[in-house]
Amino acid sequence: MTENEKKLLQAKHRLEEAQARNRQKERKARTRRLIQEGAILEKARPQVTTMTLEDLEEYLKQTYGRSG
Repeated sequence: MTENEKKLLQAKHRLEEAQARNRQKERKARTRRLIQEGAILEKARPQVTTMTLEDLEEYLKQTYGRSG
């Protein structure tokens, strides 16, 4: 393996590692956002804490429409 091939392989690995870090950062940001949105929903409508996920989904569809 030549020196240029080694450098190219190293650069490829650095790029893959950077992309993996970005994906992880995006996942963590999404998780945080979903948790915050859930907390806001529970604060605004405390009755949702006793609903199943299916019931909650149906409640939201009936209340706010069927978007998505």
